[in-house]
Amino acid sequence: MEKEELKKLAGEKAVEQIEDGMIVGLGTGSTIEYVLKKIGENVRKGLKIKGIPTSLHTQRLAKEEKIPITTLEENPEIDLTIDGADEVDSNLNLIKGGGGALTREKIIAFHSKKVIIVVDDSKIVKALGIDFSLPVEVVKFGWTATKKALETFGCKIELRKIMGNEPFITDNSNYILDCEFDKIDDPAQLEIDINNIPGVVENGLFIGLADEIIVGGKQGILTLGKESVV
Repeated sequence: MEKEELKKLAGEKAVEQIEDGMIVGLGTGSTIEYVLKKIGENVRKGLKIKGIPTSLHTQRLAKEEKIPITTLEENPEIDLTIDGADEVDSNLNLIKGGGGALTREKIIAFHSKKVIIVVDDSKIVKALGIDFSLPVEVVKFGWTATKKALETFGCKIELRKIMGNEPFITDNSNYILDCEFDKIDDPAQLEIDINNIPGVVENGLFIGLADEIIVGGKQGILTLGKESVV
């Protein structure tokens, strides 16, 4: 099967856990677009939920699918969040932020009773940072000084840009620095150390937040839970 079909299968499998009356965190990314389409289909069939989007892009897609939208202010406790990831290690730790929504994604995940991550099997890695740069959201003020501080961790850093060589701007009006490591040996400590730098808003290391990983692979759907972590 093609990668897109694997993403679709994993996303639709996660949607099976959504029940009537739930407040659902709606992640960001290409895999989540399949999730939103399936949720929208179920809503049109009578499913009654409210979704909290993790990005303006997801909010727009959710509205197109006629998914009722709410906010974290109105519903501070989320029953279930479904999101994607750029990398997943054997401890269910993640790198996220390829779509630039890492700060809102982490807020939503933190306030969720259960977090399901849906990926295709190419996102499963032996160690975080091997295949994907770590995104760090930083305030614009003094960002070059923040970049120098981050470089002390031994990574190569690029300011994320879009077409026309303009800096990418997050939904929170900040920049993203993409930090390239050979690999991240201690992701839990690195998450803390990075967030201790003034000017850093949040980083894309999601440690201990995922409860279940649904993987779409050539052999079908594989579900990894915390009980499978050694």
